[in-house]
Order: sequence, then structure tokens, then C-alpha cells
Amino acid sequence: MPDYPKPPFPKQQQELPGSFQDMDPVPDHGEDSWRGANRLEGKKAIITGGDSGIGRAVAIAYAREGADVALIYLEETDDARSTAKLVKEAGRNCVTIAADLSKAQECRDAVKKVADEFGQIDILVNNAAHQQTFDDLEQISDEEWEYTFATNIHSMFYMVKAALPHMQEGSAIINTASINSDDPNPTLLAYATTKGAIHNFTMGLAQFLAERGIRVNAVAPGPVWTPLIPASMSPDTVQKFGQNYPMGRPAQPVELASAYVMLAEPMSSYVSGATIAVTGGKPMM
Repeated sequence: MPDYPKPPFPKQQQELPGSFQDMDPVPDHGEDSWRGANRLEGKKAIITGGDSGIGRAVAIAYAREGADVALIYLEETDDARSTAKLVKEAGRNCVTIAADLSKAQECRDAVKKVADEFGQIDILVNNAAHQQTFDDLEQISDEEWEYTFATNIHSMFYMVKAALPHMQEGSAIINTASINSDDPNPTLLAYATTKGAIHNFTMGLAQFLAERGIRVNAVAPGPVWTPLIPASMSPDTVQKFGQNYPMGRPAQPVELASAYVMLAEPMSSYVSGATIAVTGGKPMM
């Protein structure tokens, strides 16, 4: 097992949405370690939140496994350009789209652009997310609550609905849930509530789409060292992030990528309605 960093980490803070390039230590997304084996050869994939964190790790893995990749993210940044560069260096086509997925029309426009470019959509990874911590319920504004739901769960409905006409039998939808689906952190109340909704959405959608031969699954990460951490948590919380989990540390984004590859590859043809917990030993019931 790689010797990944454990807390305590240096105290640090960023503005949302944050950048992985400004984190200490810089996260490992598989830039130097992921070796492909053609598990997704010829596939066309959309990854939301694909510029950094888990999305970047999945993009690197998918490209090196043979998939063309469309990256959708909130705004054009060095993180996004860096991820697109790695996809192209793997010899794959890359579509990049800056969009606010909390808005239904921007979801539809993004999917249309990908479909026009790729001709089909085989894999949809709904990974984009917003979170913010609050110590008291009264601190959560109506606008914050609504934006969290619009970004984290409403966007999944919009993206799936737009993508379905371009998906065929054998396609896969993968939603990023969280251990908060099962064990909600009260300081992340809005975020945790959306993650519970994502879990339910995944299970229901898997049944809805089974007769079409389209599989729907979720990945439920525990703590992961991504820009959302220093951008949404206090420096004291960042310093000890993940130390209360059995492995004593947060996951690096690359450690999530294998679950997304497995759920997308054709060999997983009977896996649907499942949630893969990647939680460093902490159980999900």
C-alpha cells in the first residue's frame, strides 16, 4: 500500500471551490500511478465536477482505460486545464465545458454539446458537489440550502434526463454519494441531506432503467483529500481531517478511481442499484 500522508496536516484555508494545486500536501489523483488496461476502450464518458478531486482522478483513470472524456465544471481554472491536458496526453478526445449545473438549462446545454461531439454517451458520472459547514442551524441561509440541493441532487436529475436519449443498452450512470448518506455530519446538514437523497435516487433510478439495460450505481466516499476540504472547513478541522477513521487518514482521490472504473466497465453488467463504500474501514449499514 502506498505511504499516503496522515494528519496532522498544515492548517490551511481556501475560498470555494478551491484548487488542488494550493493544497498541502497536494492530492494524488493517479497522475503518476494509474496504468490502464483498456477496460473502457471506445467508451464516451461525461464527468461532472471533473476538474479536481475525485472527478479529476476518475478522468485520468477513464482516459487511460481508453475512454473519451467530457469534463464539466463550474469555471475555467488551471485545475480544469491541467486535467484536460492529462486526458489528451492519454491519447483520448476531451470536451471541456464550464457550466452551473444547479440550472436545468445549463445541464441540458452541456449534454447536447457532448452528444454533438461524441455522437453517444456511454458513461455518466454525476460527481459535482457543493458543501459548506455551519455550527448552528440558524447560520444556514435559504439560499445556501437551495443552492446545495440544486447543485448536488437536482443536477443529477437534469443530467440523467438529458443524457438518456444518447445512451444505449450497456451504458452506466454512476452517482457520487457519501458516507454522509448513512452517517450524517450535523455541521454539513445541507450536504449530508442531499447525499441521502442521492442514495435513494440511485436505487430508484436503477429499477427505472433496468429494462433499458442501463445500469445505475453509486460510490459513497468517506473523507477524501480534495479542495472542498480547505475551502469549506476551518483550518483546525482541516489539520485533523480523516484521523478519526480506522485507517487514520483521508483517502487520496486516486483511491476512489478504481470503484468508478469497475462500475463503468462492461464486465460489471449485473451490478446495478449498488453503493460501493470507500470509507477506509468505517462501516456503512
